Amino acid sequence: MNVTAEVFDTTACLALYTGMTQAPDLRGTARRLFDAAITAADPAQAVKRGFATAPLPPPKPGGRTFLIAIGKAAPAMLEAALKAIPDAHAAVAVTHHENTASLHGAEIWRAGHPVPDDAGAQAARHVTGLLSEAKEADRVVALISGGGSALLPAPPVGVSLGEKARLNDLLLSAGLDIVKMNLVRQQVSRLKGGGFLRLAAPAPVHAYLLSDVIGDDLRAIASGPTARSIGTAKDAISILKNNGIWDATPPSIQSHLQKAQTVPIRHAPDATNTLVGSNRMSLDAMMQAAQDLELNAKIVSDRLTGDVSDAARAVLSELTPKSETTALLFGGETTVRLSGSGRGGRNQELALRVAAGAPETLTNWAFLSGGTDGRDGPTDAAGGLVDAGTLPRIAAAGKDAQALLFDNDSYTALAASGDLLMTGATGTNVADVQVLLIAP
Repeated sequence: MNVTAEVFDTTACLALYTGMTQAPDLRGTARRLFDAAITAADPAQAVKRGFATAPLPPPKPGGRTFLIAIGKAAPAMLEAALKAIPDAHAAVAVTHHENTASLHGAEIWRAGHPVPDDAGAQAARHVTGLLSEAKEADRVVALISGGGSALLPAPPVGVSLGEKARLNDLLLSAGLDIVKMNLVRQQVSRLKGGGFLRLAAPAPVHAYLLSDVIGDDLRAIASGPTARSIGTAKDAISILKNNGIWDATPPSIQSHLQKAQTVPIRHAPDATNTLVGSNRMSLDAMMQAAQDLELNAKIVSDRLTGDVSDAARAVLSELTPKSETTALLFGGETTVRLSGSGRGGRNQELALRVAAGAPETLTNWAFLSGGTDGRDGPTDAAGGLVDAGTLPRIAAAGKDAQALLFDNDSYTALAASGDLLMTGATGTNVADVQVLLIAP
C-alpha cells in the first residue's frame, strides 16, 4: 500500500476538508462507539459479575484471604473485590505507572509497561513473598488483567532484569503475536506460566480474568500466572530462532532455556479460573450502541490480528460506498514489525495506513483504531481517528506522510493532522477495537 508522495497545496487541502460536512459527525460517532467498548470492559463491574457467577468458597477455619491484582485494571478490580472481602489479610495491586488510582486499605505498586523496570521487579519480589506465606487453610484470590506480563518481571536465577528487558524489546520488535511472545516470556519467569500457582501452593487459588487476548486463552492472559504453560523451553528456543532473534538474545537467557530443556516439566497445581471480561464482550457493546444510534451495523471480525499492513488491507476492503450510514466493527490485536526509528503504536500505524490507502473518491468516512487501555505502544495516545482529510492535513503541516510511515513514526504524522486518539489511562484492557464509519 503506497502513501501518496504528492505535495498538496495547503489552501486547497484545507478547503477540501472543510467541505466534508459529515466528517465531524462521523468522528464523534466513532468516539461514542469506542467509549461503549470501554464501558463494557469496566473492571469493577467485571469482578462483580465474576463473584456472582463463580462465588468464592469461604476459607478453611483459621484461614486468611490474600487479594492480589495484577495488570492495567488491577486497582479497579481490587477495589471491587475489597467491597466483597473487606477483611482480607493482604490486598495488593500491581499496575502501570500511568494508572494513578489510589485505594484505601490496599498497597498499590506501579511498574513499567511494555518494558519491565526495577519497580516491577520490586513488586514481583513482594508478590512472590506474599504467595510463599500462604498456607493450606488460606485462599488466594487473583485478579488478572492485560499488561500483567510486563508488570511483574521475575527472572530466573542468573538472568538480570536488564537482560529480560532486552528480550522483551526483541519480542516486540520482531512483530510476534501475543501468544508466541507470552510463550517465550513464560519460560523466563518464576511467576508466569503457572508460577503463581506453584508459589501459592498448597493454598487454593481462585482467579478472575479480564482478557486482553484474542480468543481468551487463559494461558496467554498476562502470560498465564494462574494457568499452565503455553509451551516449553524447547518451543521458546524455536520461536526465537525462527524469527531471527536468537543470536541477539542475551547469553544468560540462551543458557537458561537450553538448561531448562533437560529438566522434567513440573506442572502447576490446578486453579479456579473465571473469565469476567473480553474483547468480544466489548465488540458486542459497540454493536448495541451502533444499533441504538440507528446505524446499519456489523461486526466484521473479532480476529483482526497479524501484521498491521495486512490488517489495513482487510479494513480497506470494506471501505466502499454505502447507501446508508454504516458502522463496521473490528476487534483484535495486530503486530508491527519495526524497520524505522520513529514513534507510534500498532493502532496509530493501522489508522495511518487506512488513511493512506483510502480511495480518493470517498470523502464521508472515518476510521478509529484504539487500545482499550488508553495507551498505544510507548506513547500517550490510545490510537488514531482518521478520515479523508488526514493526508491533506499532514501535508498542510509540512510533513511527509510516506516518509513518516516508512519510519514507523505514525505518532508524528497523526499529531500533525490532529488525529491522535487521546483518552488517558482507562483503567481496563481488552485488547484493541476498530470502528469504520461510512456515510452516503
